[in-house]
Amino acid sequence: MVLFRGFIFVLILYLLHKSNTSFIKLNGNGYEDIIIAIDPSVPEDEKIIEQIKDMVTTASTYLFEATGRGLFFKNVSILIPENWKENPDYKRPKHETYKHADVIVAPPTFPGRDEPYTRQFTECEEKGEYIHFTPDFVLGKKQNEYGPSGRLFVHEWAHLRWGVFDEYNEDQPFYSSSSKKIEATRCSSGISGKNRVYKCQGGSCYTRTCRTDSTTKLYEKDCQFFPDKVQTEKASIMFMQSIDSVSEFCNEENHNREAPSLQNIKCNFRSSWEVISKSEDFKNITPLVAPPSPPGFSLLRISQRIVCLVLDKSGSMASSNRLNRMNQAAEYFLLQIIENGSWVGMVHFDSSATVQSELIQIINSTERNKLVKSLPTNANGGTSICSGIRSAFEVFKKRDPQIDGSEIVLLTDGEDNTVSSCIEEVRQSGAIVHFIALGSSADQAVIEMSNITGGRYYSATDEAENNGLIDAFGDLTSGNADLSQKSIQLESKGLILSSNPWMNDTVIIDSTVGKDTFFLVTWDKQPPSISLWDPSGAPITNFTVDTASKMAYLSIPETAKVGIWTYSLQAKANPETLTITVTSRAANSSVPPITVNAKMNKEINSFPSPMIVYAEVLQGYVPVLGANVTAYIESQSGNTIVLELLDNGAGADSFKNDGVYSKYFTAYTENGRYSLKIRAHGGTNSATRSLRHPLNRAAYIPGWVVDGEIEANPPRSEIDEDTQTTLENFSRTASGGAFVVSQVPNLPLPDLYPPSQITDLDATPHGDEITLTWTAPGDDLDVGKVQYYIVRISGSILDLRDNFDDALQVNTSDLLPNEANFKETFAFKPGNISEENVTHIFIAIKSVDKSNLTSKISNIAQVALFIPEADPSPDENYPNPTPDKNHHNSGVNISVLVLSVAGSVIVVTIIASITICILKKRQPSNIPRTGF
Repeated sequence: MVLFRGFIFVLILYLLHKSNTSFIKLNGNGYEDIIIAIDPSVPEDEKIIEQIKDMVTTASTYLFEATGRGLFFKNVSILIPENWKENPDYKRPKHETYKHADVIVAPPTFPGRDEPYTRQFTECEEKGEYIHFTPDFVLGKKQNEYGPSGRLFVHEWAHLRWGVFDEYNEDQPFYSSSSKKIEATRCSSGISGKNRVYKCQGGSCYTRTCRTDSTTKLYEKDCQFFPDKVQTEKASIMFMQSIDSVSEFCNEENHNREAPSLQNIKCNFRSSWEVISKSEDFKNITPLVAPPSPPGFSLLRISQRIVCLVLDKSGSMASSNRLNRMNQAAEYFLLQIIENGSWVGMVHFDSSATVQSELIQIINSTERNKLVKSLPTNANGGTSICSGIRSAFEVFKKRDPQIDGSEIVLLTDGEDNTVSSCIEEVRQSGAIVHFIALGSSADQAVIEMSNITGGRYYSATDEAENNGLIDAFGDLTSGNADLSQKSIQLESKGLILSSNPWMNDTVIIDSTVGKDTFFLVTWDKQPPSISLWDPSGAPITNFTVDTASKMAYLSIPETAKVGIWTYSLQAKANPETLTITVTSRAANSSVPPITVNAKMNKEINSFPSPMIVYAEVLQGYVPVLGANVTAYIESQSGNTIVLELLDNGAGADSFKNDGVYSKYFTAYTENGRYSLKIRAHGGTNSATRSLRHPLNRAAYIPGWVVDGEIEANPPRSEIDEDTQTTLENFSRTASGGAFVVSQVPNLPLPDLYPPSQITDLDATPHGDEITLTWTAPGDDLDVGKVQYYIVRISGSILDLRDNFDDALQVNTSDLLPNEANFKETFAFKPGNISEENVTHIFIAIKSVDKSNLTSKISNIAQVALFIPEADPSPDENYPNPTPDKNHHNSGVNISVLVLSVAGSVIVVTIIASITICILKKRQPSNIPRTGF
């Protein structure tokens, strides 16, 4: 039995390691279980379903050819909102929910901005979160602007599935190429077209030649690249798949490494096909001779939520106040979290199981209170998890023999060596199992049940002050409900009080919430004194006190007042454990509330591999910037690590100002389960809504060059992206579920973590110096302070990337590192360096910590040694700047350096003439290698 249980544990770890919120799997050469979800806010239109089918079918053929006859779409589930009328063709979903959707069809982020995009906030090669299409795009109303939907779906699929990035860059649409010309950022560079400004004023439109910017020496802001309608180039899909001839991804041979594309920046100058072809998807497939069959589609309509609580009342639940804490959390779930219209039943289990309540539909507080009375009152006996699960199946079947999509909320604190006997039964049932593990002995095999059914997994310790059980039940909102119906946690806090009996603080209720606001206070020994004041200072006194469950609660009947609510709790026992939890719902169904979503980058990890904490702060689909976000990671024995998360585009954070706050986690204290909790707070005038376009949005087609003439599309509707809407005060808490760590050695842990990679190296001119700036990494990834930096330069971007240690080193003896996440600045004067045919100098940095551990090479900054030539303008008389005559020479005097950092070009005037050369390793040893 020990050997078998060991096998089960290893299997669980494997499944968790492979798990993702997505259910997509590759069966042979075909992708299965793709979920495309239509948002509940989308008005009913059956044409959307038909257009989704057409889009995926054409995409499958395009994907098949683009991957060398390798991959295609085999079957897809389309999730249809509950508020759409019934249809005999619609079935009930099983494990499919909006939470697991790969593609979301939802209204645009802002009205008029129908750009498709992939939510992608991790690194190269890592999967994205979801693809967002708008109804108008799916219905074909935006084909002129974005091209055929099937082709664009393949472009977005490459983001989602393989973690590649766009081969254009809207922030840096042009760059100075080695041909000494201004080129459009694209791949491949063989795609032809014209660079023009297209303007419309007063009902008339015109085009003109692009002018160069006096500072950057690149084209002005309004300049666009208009591709030729007729092309012969086949690459690349990640640039503009709408070009008829494009049918491939850029590969190692035709990849444009000079361009400042996100693909180059994020994937270390590797082509999209180099990344894609090395993914897991290509390891066990062979090209097909015959084309595949069209995809199959399942139409699944969301139905009413059906939940059965399966609660452990075995003897071990009598220890550490577990039974009462379970009841407090379950009562909170029944009174506040479960949505109206849902069906709820209850099962208790010890060595056997009993049905305490058949399914009851929640209409109002009557049904909620009736279910509360069914909670267990004593604990004894053994643990038979399968008995509880099978009894829940029977509860479901009494209402409907088909139990697809029904949810089991299973809480247990003990192991059960027979649980493996019902794993396959659970798999086949179509039900979803959410698992809450209480204490350190809860059965690991149940994690597999949760994983294979798409359920959520939580871990709670015996430390009541951490509020883990209540947080877990509070997170169990419907995966399919509209956001306006879901309960949102504003506060979750606990303290152990001894010498000071007071627990005083405030809760912010902002204008996006306030409906069904609920205050919950729990204690361990005696009811505390509870005082609550609304923002006007009026006292609120009508708490309901449940002495049996050791909790008191208050529901605000109207929409709660916006502002700061103040509470004061006074313990009546010493010591005493008090907790407070506050939840609310959206105040207005047409105004999305501010939300926080939290997760780890992995659900299973082995020491010493670092993990990443992510917290996404949004209002609808719009990122919220400037929030203070803190993560609390608790081990199963109750040790808590606190981390400040940042949205600064450095360290663990891949993109600055995208509303995703991140941090590395390496402070492992033990093997076993850990839980994640997030607190987010926005202060007055500090938090803002970002109006910036989504990262990785689809390229807008400005128009085409046809027979030498430009046929333009209407200019893209844009919002001033420098504008940010200031938000009022808000506060949120969220559970990020649980994860498992193994192979942690005894403390203290060795120093195994180098500084994190520098990803935001930048350059600006200061007189005759080149000034580099970047965000400081830490001694251990993004924590602490590095010992020193190594700055090197080269005339070849690939040599610098692949042979960093052989490149010329800049003298940095005067550079004293700052603490992690502070801005670093370093200036140096170019000296005597020389090599023929050099057009750019490339700069990169590595960091070294006190244990002599070295970081990965940074992103690479560029210095162009010429003023790039603009296009000739035969159709206009706008003068082009005359390039400096000296730039045609190599190894001779020049008077201007043009700095480009990932393509952003800046001119630096050098006071004294210098000679350009590059030192190489093969030169005589008496030539110094630290010339700067």
